[in-house]
Amino acid sequence: MGNCTVVTELTLGGFKGQPELKIILLVLFLSMYIITLVGNIGIMVVITADSQLHTPMYFFLKNLSFLDVCYSSVITPKAIMNFATGNKAISYQQCATQMFFFSLFGTTEAFFLAVMAYDRFTAICNPLLYHAIMSKKRCVCLICISYFFGCINCCTQTGLTFSLSFCSPMDINHFFCDVPAVMKASGSDTLVNEIVLLVLCGSIIVTTAIIVLVSYSYIVATILRIPSVRGRHKAFSTCTSHLMAVSLFFGTVFFMYAQPGAISSPNQGKVVSVFYTIVIPMLNPIIYSLRNMEVKEALYRQFRKKAFSH
Repeated sequence: MGNCTVVTELTLGGFKGQPELKIILLVLFLSMYIITLVGNIGIMVVITADSQLHTPMYFFLKNLSFLDVCYSSVITPKAIMNFATGNKAISYQQCATQMFFFSLFGTTEAFFLAVMAYDRFTAICNPLLYHAIMSKKRCVCLICISYFFGCINCCTQTGLTFSLSFCSPMDINHFFCDVPAVMKASGSDTLVNEIVLLVLCGSIIVTTAIIVLVSYSYIVATILRIPSVRGRHKAFSTCTSHLMAVSLFFGTVFFMYAQPGAISSPNQGKVVSVFYTIVIPMLNPIIYSLRNMEVKEALYRQFRKKAFSH
């Protein structure tokens, strides 16, 4: 390492393939990013504007939409620019910043999903105590706790990763500065980093996933006791869509960060990471909101209000 040149710029390898593939990926990433922005910002605007949606459930949903906009914006614009211009360079500082915010928002999203599952558990299993348990103060506290754990993980992962030695030229076999990909590009011994990644991320993913699964187990048991067939169908429809989104998120992040082979399978990792960085933020508004009758009615009220004001 004595003749190692200080790294000031890195290269994101991205997806290898023919120029036609890059055009397809450019169109695909751009389309999904636009849908993500329109869907999530739309949900935030509707929930803010409609007083009937000022409840704990929609408070969390609005914060999830804000998080998804930030989460996707850390990764997707840079990837789109790389596909469009062919310039795969990223500065050392930009790479560290991207990793920091991606880890922050990604970890916080895992806790958000657990909080939202707990909120639904409280609403369905303890409806009479719901508003007492999920007070405004507690809701804000749960959001702050989620960001707090996000900060702990992003500071730990970014700090440890960029304390490694890097030699120029440095190629990262990924379309963004993800922890396993940057770690693999280092010339240092990464055993300690891999253990910390596995233990810390594994603990976060397993803990939040257990909260989600236990909450929905109680929810399903309560739904099965509902005498009305229509009521059961409505509740199951909502729960199924929520569980689909949660399973996709936790399944892909578990593959990337909570199993020992995460560092050694970068090509598989690139494909899997598209789901939790780009696809899931796009799907969340559809799954959590557009299948929700209350949100549809709120959208109708807002459109009708705008029409009458003109």
